[in-house]
Parts: sequence; C-alpha cells; structure tokens
Amino acid sequence: MTRSLALLSALALLGGCQSLSSPVSAERMPAVSQSAPASTSAAPVASFSAETLYALLVAELAGQRERFDLALEQYVEQAHLTADPAVAERAFRIAEYLGAEDAALDTAILWARHARDNLDAQRSAAIQLARAGRHEEAMLYMEQVLLSDGSTHFDFLALSAAQVDDDTRRGLLKAFARLLRRYPDNSQLLFGQAVLLQQDGRLEQALAGLSAHPAGSREINLLLLRTRLLNALQRGAESLPLLEAGLDLHPDDKRLRLTYARQLLEQAQYDKAREQFAFLLAGDPDDDDLYLSLALLDLETRRWDEARQHLETLLERGSHVDTAHFQLGRLAEQDKDIDAALRAYGAVGPGNEYLPAQLRRSELLLRAGRGAEALQQLADARQRQPDYALQLYQVEIDALSRLGDPAQAWQSLAAALQQFPEDLNLLYVRAMLAEQRNDLVTLETDLRFILEREPENAMALNALGYTLADRTTRYAEALELITQAHSLNPDDPAILDSLGWVHYRMGKLEEAERWLRQAHARMSDQEIAAHLGEVLWIRGQRREARALWREAFAKDPEGTILRETLRRLTGKEAP
Repeated sequence: MTRSLALLSALALLGGCQSLSSPVSAERMPAVSQSAPASTSAAPVASFSAETLYALLVAELAGQRERFDLALEQYVEQAHLTADPAVAERAFRIAEYLGAEDAALDTAILWARHARDNLDAQRSAAIQLARAGRHEEAMLYMEQVLLSDGSTHFDFLALSAAQVDDDTRRGLLKAFARLLRRYPDNSQLLFGQAVLLQQDGRLEQALAGLSAHPAGSREINLLLLRTRLLNALQRGAESLPLLEAGLDLHPDDKRLRLTYARQLLEQAQYDKAREQFAFLLAGDPDDDDLYLSLALLDLETRRWDEARQHLETLLERGSHVDTAHFQLGRLAEQDKDIDAALRAYGAVGPGNEYLPAQLRRSELLLRAGRGAEALQQLADARQRQPDYALQLYQVEIDALSRLGDPAQAWQSLAAALQQFPEDLNLLYVRAMLAEQRNDLVTLETDLRFILEREPENAMALNALGYTLADRTTRYAEALELITQAHSLNPDDPAILDSLGWVHYRMGKLEEAERWLRQAHARMSDQEIAAHLGEVLWIRGQRREARALWREAFAKDPEGTILRETLRRLTGKEAP
C-alpha cells in the first residue's frame, strides 16, 4: 500500500469509528499541513506496515479523545520508524501544539531531514534549534531557506541568542557577516547582526551598521531597533527625526507612532506626545491602554478635567480599574477633597497600585489626626490580604516615621517582627529607628545579623560603618566596613559621603574633602552638603562653605542635619 493510500484508508477507517469516541471537536488536534513541497520532483513512495497503520489510527483516536500525550508518543515513534516526512510533520505539529519542546525539536529535524525541498520544514528545524540554543546548526538550515526564497527568520534566531556564551555569539556574528556580504539587502540579516552586536555590548557598532544601510531608515523593525539603541546610549533625542521620517513612509503603523509618542514623552515634549496619543486613540477608540496613557499624560500636563474624564471612562469599561482609582485619588487630593481621595484609594485592589494606595490613605488619615483609624484600616487590610501583611506593616512604619510619630512606628515595628522575626528589611528599619533612639546596641546587633545572612549587603555595610564613624571612636573598623561597601557600589553617593566622613573623623581632612566632593557632585543632598561644608569650614575655606550651605538651605530650610551643623560651627541655624 502506498503512503497516500494508507493515509486515505486511515481517514476512512477513522471516520467509521467516530461513533466510538466522545463528541470532541476535531479541530482540537492540529491540522496536517496542506502545503506541498517546493520541489516539483516526484515524492518518494513508502509502504506502511499494518503495525504502522494501526499505530497511526490509535494516535488519531487518542487525539479525538483528548489523549494528546498518547497521540504524540505514537506519532513520534512512527516518524522515526517510517522516515516519512508527512508523519514527521504531523508529529511536529502535535508537539508544537502541546509545547513539548524536546519532541518538537526532534521531529522538526526529522521532518527537515526527509523533506529537504520543503522550506517550511527547513525553517521549522532552524527555529527549534535556535530555541534549544543550537544556534550554529540553526544557521545552516536558515541559509538553506535563504538560498531558496530569501524568506527567513534570522531576526528570531538573533533574538533567541540572548543568553548564549560569548564564543557562540561571536561565531554567529561571523556567520551573519558572511551572509550579509552575499545578501547585503536582506533586512533580517541586518537586524539580526545588530541585535547580536547589542547583546555583545557593542552598541555603537550596532547603531553604525543600521545607520549606514538604507533599510535602516525605511523598515519599521530597523527603525525601532535604532531607537532602542539610541536610548541605551543616552541619545534618545536623535531618534525623533528618524521616527518622524519613518511615519512619513508608514503613517498607519501603530508601533512606530506609539514609539514616537513615547520618545516625545521621554524628551518632555508633552504637548506633542499628547497629540500623538490622541491621534492613536482616534484611530483605535477601543484601546484602553491608549486611554490610560492619555489620562496619565493629562495628569502630567495638569489637564485635570481631561484626565478625570479618561479615568472615569476606564472605570465604566472595567479596564485598568485599580490604576484609575489610584489616579482619581491623586486628583481628589489635588482638589483638597480628602474624603473622595480616601474612597478612591480604598477602592484599589491587590496589584501594582495597592501598596501606594494604602500608603497615601494612611498618610491622609494621619495628617488629619485620624491615626487610630489609619492603624485600624491597615490592620483590616492585613486580615483581608495576608499575602501583603509584611508590606502593609512596612507602609505603616514608613508613614508613622515620616509624619513624626517614632514611638508608634517603634510599636508597629515590634508587632511586625513578632510575625516576621527574621525579615531583613524589617531588621534594617529597626536599626535605623534604633539610631534615632540612641540605641546603638540594637542597631549594631541588627545590622550584623543582616551581614551574617548577606555579607555583601552594601547598604548594611555602609550604615554600620557610618554609624561607627559618626557616633563612636571605632574609626578603623568603620573605615573597613565602608571601604567594603565602596568596593561593591563605587558610585553610590551615600557611600562616598561615608568615606569622606570617616576620613574627617580620623583627621584626614584632604582625603575627606576629596571623597565628599565626589559625593556632592553625584547628589546634591543636604547631609552631604553639611558634611562637605564642615570640612571646608575646618580647612579655612569658609566662604565656599557658606555658599554651599546657603544653596542646601534654600532647597530644604527645615532640614535638621544642616541646622545642627550650622548651630555647632557658627552658633546660628541659618547660613
């Protein structure tokens, strides 16, 4: 019996067996591809044994009864036994449908091996090999497709190589370069090469390759990749004329226009960005993501009425509900309508906005003198959402600390630690509150517990080192801790400030000034300004010290650290 006759017989027999199976829709099983091989030569004829025919029938019946695992098992076995491309393709389609990666790879290669003129088979094998990390083998199959019709998936191949080792990536880059010399107009090769260069850290080279090729200014995927590369190089403004030219060529492409709108946002061109989002929304009024983007942009540009209208539309549609409630709470605060803000924040459910909403609601209640209500609401929230209990404790402690109730914050922290006794974040918070209470024993105990668990916790190293330098005479120990933190985070301005302060306490004024200037250059913080100003004052550079203090005082006249420094050095609380 020929292969085609066997399959027809199988289908006929299967049709006769329908009454034996449960009424399951046949479309649940992936359909056999109807595409013919690209070659016009006669296909080889194979004979199926009775055993093979029976196994294929079992497989089809298993599929009808939703035993897809059994169907796949039978087809994979028969694909290997028969070396028949149609059986291999059927096995591959089922494996792909089920997400059975190993079987999909196995049968795709088998299908490609026995159907060398079938471009779909070659392309499928390449993609499965790429997914499996066998990129160089995938390139061989891709090149076969390219030689036949130029329609490939080199872009997918490059994207799939994100986690490969350096040697493999560079081998792929050589293969892409070789193929580009032969096919210089293939935009997928150009895209793939740029992606691989980006993954290799060669952003400038990737950008240069796209910029030099005419397709880099015409094709949408290449324009989008150029934009990503420019953003990564902190040159996002350069993408705007590129995207504008691209939109002249592709005015209806939503991805391109959305990217342009977001780039305008990044460059703080809010009015132009709003025009683009409004244009997109006019073309797709059912896109709730665009409604949300426009609402957030209206909030940014203080178009309060328009923002409220868009947010209420989202609520009516039941889309982005939590975000809409949270932003309506912000609008209510803007209008000084505290009760409306509390209702809006209270309507936010679990998700990204849940904890920020709880924090805003707590702060509003505490500011209004309704502290007992705030604590009760947070306690109720912990009962309703036990998965958020730890974070809700942190919200409570943060709100109480920032609004000037350290005693209640300490009590809340004690309650949290009863439930989560070894949580490192809570222990760090307790260490910071202990410092405010002059309880240096608790501070050091908690920070050393954290460092036992996380020896390379730069924040804990710096906190302990700074406290030892500022509040004790254990300077050598402090310097060792801060130096270790600096080795972990060399550009952190808080750590640079600590390095400067410990050198100052050790009497090394020149070294102290050097570190503190670095810290101040990275972050214009009042505490850093107070420290640097003190070192300058002691070194006799008093005019510069006063200028530095005046600048910091103008930004935050209520800051306690600067006031204390001024009072101690000048006898006054203002520069």
